[in-house]
Amino acid sequence: MRAKAAGAEPGAAAAASAAAASPLSRLLSALFYGICSFAMVLLNKAVLTGYRFPSPVFLGVGQMVTTILILYVSKLNKIIHFPDFDKSIPKKLFPLPLIYVGNHISGLSSTSKLSLPMFTVLRKFTIPLTLVLEVVILGKHYPLSIIMSVFAIILGAFIAAGSDLAFNLEGYVAVLLNDVFTAANGVYTKQKIDPKELGKYGVIFYNACFMIIPTVLISFFTGDFQKAIDFKQWTNILFVFQFLLSCVLGFLLMYSIVLCSHYNSALTTTVVGAIKNVSIAYIGMLVGGDYIFSVLNFIGLNICMAGGLRYSFLTIRGQDSLKHPIDEEKAMPVAKS
Repeated sequence: MRAKAAGAEPGAAAAASAAAASPLSRLLSALFYGICSFAMVLLNKAVLTGYRFPSPVFLGVGQMVTTILILYVSKLNKIIHFPDFDKSIPKKLFPLPLIYVGNHISGLSSTSKLSLPMFTVLRKFTIPLTLVLEVVILGKHYPLSIIMSVFAIILGAFIAAGSDLAFNLEGYVAVLLNDVFTAANGVYTKQKIDPKELGKYGVIFYNACFMIIPTVLISFFTGDFQKAIDFKQWTNILFVFQFLLSCVLGFLLMYSIVLCSHYNSALTTTVVGAIKNVSIAYIGMLVGGDYIFSVLNFIGLNICMAGGLRYSFLTIRGQDSLKHPIDEEKAMPVAKS
């Protein structure tokens, strides 16, 4: 009966793990993700916009290669452990690799086509998408207080977006696609990082391995690869340093997302990203030169931040998992089996 219960509830082990995590682990993992994500957006903005690097997919390939090398060398030196490859790995991961590459490419593309403040506003729509997917896929149910804080974030995004004077249809489509992929990536990652299966390192490593060849092909056939080869700044040491740093941060960002999702929930990881993005928006008002000020946009950003901080307060109090359908008495036998 215990084995049957474990198989029947795909989100049970993840829920039990999140519930068992200490408040300090939850807080530190969320802060680590926020810092990595904050640094990643600023650095990608510098590479893709500041230096006008024309090949976001090529940059994504660099980040995947770096991830594979770091994890593989760490495994060889017994610093970390994840399962060796076998024919069951693709089935265990699906559909994460497809979601992963879509999230990677759409995220890099959207960063280069929108101003930082507007990019951060449209990224808020990841939050309700994540909430819906957690309910559908993981079986979670959130209290009204959490839903209202999410609604405040979205309301602020609508207000801010309504006053955007730098409309870019291609950029809007890219970032909204990125929202869909990010939400799906967070929820499925939460489902797949069971230590008895691939574990967090295995999920990151095999995701990168499976998708690097298709991503290289996409880069080659779209002309992205040739543009990268012809780029004039490869002799610029500062540009090369920032490019390589972006590759390393790409690995750290993927690791921090998995870590935050492991100790918290996919929704919490998404809200941390939203708070980080609003912070970037405030910086974009002062530096960068591509922010067009309007009263509604400023008010909307502040509403987003207020909703995000309210959600953070409720999460620290543990209200993000109050209504999970699997109570502690049912979760404990599953965890032991």
